[in-house]
Amino acid sequence: MYLIDSCVLVEFLRGRLPGTLEALRSSDPKSFGVPAVVVGELAYGTERSGNPSKSRLAVERLLAPYRVLPFDDRCAWTYGRIRQDLAGKGMVIGPNDLLIAATALANGATLVTRNVREFKRVDGLRVECWDEFEIPDDVPPQA
Repeated sequence: MYLIDSCVLVEFLRGRLPGTLEALRSSDPKSFGVPAVVVGELAYGTERSGNPSKSRLAVERLLAPYRVLPFDDRCAWTYGRIRQDLAGKGMVIGPNDLLIAATALANGATLVTRNVREFKRVDGLRVECWDEFEIPDDVPPQA
């Protein structure tokens, strides 16, 4: 499974990365998820926009095919481990990014982001940078 970070979704909403968005839309939605924290980040962005109801509709349409993964107890325990590990190394990542990383690790997912530098600090987290390229071959097409 792939979890999509907010920075990738924001690019889609801005009309950037059209090839990647089209490839994503033609792939099986069950292969992708969105962390609940990312939905919160997008919700914040809609509230800050000039037209919150229009922005919210665009976000809801973009997210509709994908499962939203909650931040549950498994994620919470993973969060604690990651945070302690990073603190022990004198490294930090943003608080929301820490929650997103914990969600991905707890669910055995690969995180799709454009913020690779931040997330590479998390041991064991699989990270892929999606700019303009095709969806990996292991993702089945939409049925």
